[in-house]
Amino acid sequence: MGAVLGICTASQLACCCGSAACSLCCSACPSCRNSTSSRIMYAIMLLAVTALSCVLLAPGLQDQLQKVPFCGDQLDCSTAVGYMAVYRVCFITTLFFLLMALLMINVKSSKDGRAGLQNGFWAIKYLILIGGMVGSFFIPAGGLTFWMYFGMIGGFLFILIQLILIIDFAHSWAESWVSRYEETESKAWYCALLFFTFLQYALAITAVGLFFAFYTRPDGCATHKFFISINLILCVAVSVLSVLPKVQAAQPNSGLLQSAAVTLYTMYLTWSAMANQPDSSCKPNFSQMIDGSGISPGAPGTTAAPTDDGAGFDAESIVGLVVWFVCVLYSSIRTASSSQHAKLTGSDKILLKDEAGSGGAPQDAEAQVWDNEEDGVAYSWSFFHIMFALATLYVMMTLTNWYSPNESPNSDLRSLSKNAASMWVKIASSWVCLALYAWSLVAPLILTNRDFS
Repeated sequence: MGAVLGICTASQLACCCGSAACSLCCSACPSCRNSTSSRIMYAIMLLAVTALSCVLLAPGLQDQLQKVPFCGDQLDCSTAVGYMAVYRVCFITTLFFLLMALLMINVKSSKDGRAGLQNGFWAIKYLILIGGMVGSFFIPAGGLTFWMYFGMIGGFLFILIQLILIIDFAHSWAESWVSRYEETESKAWYCALLFFTFLQYALAITAVGLFFAFYTRPDGCATHKFFISINLILCVAVSVLSVLPKVQAAQPNSGLLQSAAVTLYTMYLTWSAMANQPDSSCKPNFSQMIDGSGISPGAPGTTAAPTDDGAGFDAESIVGLVVWFVCVLYSSIRTASSSQHAKLTGSDKILLKDEAGSGGAPQDAEAQVWDNEEDGVAYSWSFFHIMFALATLYVMMTLTNWYSPNESPNSDLRSLSKNAASMWVKIASSWVCLALYAWSLVAPLILTNRDFS
């Protein structure tokens, strides 16, 4: 009964996120699995926290707060904005997800009494979260210093898990297509393998050319030249490694498709790292290039126009932040799926797929959200919340420049694109990604007693 009432509460917040037992859903909404609707609601929660954190870092917000009548001698409003405010908000959010992870340990199906807490009571959850955030602003600033170190550990764990899953995705993709080609002997699958392999390498090579053109100068930008060159060499090395006869004998499905995917992702990380370079002369000003008033910093005989004009958060940074959040959200949901949970934890337990149960979707037209977890959960609920807790820490550390705010506690979003700490974190991530991929190729040759299939 508690589960039904809890699920029912969700429909009061979103038309497609309620329960089949509720009549508050809009009939125009498509049918939705309960496991899917719950993850959507938690994703909305993470999005709301990220948006709030960005608002707290909005340029000029503290100056506007000083104009408020009760801010000044009577009340110090400076603690309500800046990177310390982001720490407070993310501190409470992380604790919320960790508490949910503890409460959801060993839940087998939606018949468990705790299912209501997972799938419903959204209004109460938001009230608890908001109340905790308000209370966190009464914590002295020194009391949250330790949380910065927890944030660094959690953020790195999230990056590491994300890299492992990206490599696993590359291997799974290649194995699936190779097996289909071998089973059907269809030239379509063979052509698809060749096409996407060459496409990814072509994009990676194009990216390298653009990097040298726009992110280096003949007389400077040695750091960028090193990043591009070393990552290009490492990508070539792992590509050659993937097709060596001994590697092919140990892993017949290994090949250039995985290497191409890892190479392209490495180029993305390289670009992301260079985009955080504090030296503006080694980065293009895309806004000026679009309107024709800017020139590439790498163009011969030219000098780069300074990009730090004190303006607010520009459109380029907003787009970058949106793309970054989508990647974080996808990684969080992806890592909580049944198959990925099993691969990360080594568990042999097979969970119910996120599809219809034995009876499928109910035939009742009023039932917009139906329970597909009566026989078994579609994903690990506890692991899902752990991943969202780590994602929150990653959000916190990214917005606060990895424990290296540029100015004072009042640093804002403009510092996101100019921070050496973020640059080194991202370039180190690219090296870790290549190292993990190389290890996945040579591990069967070294650990011969283990099954890597």
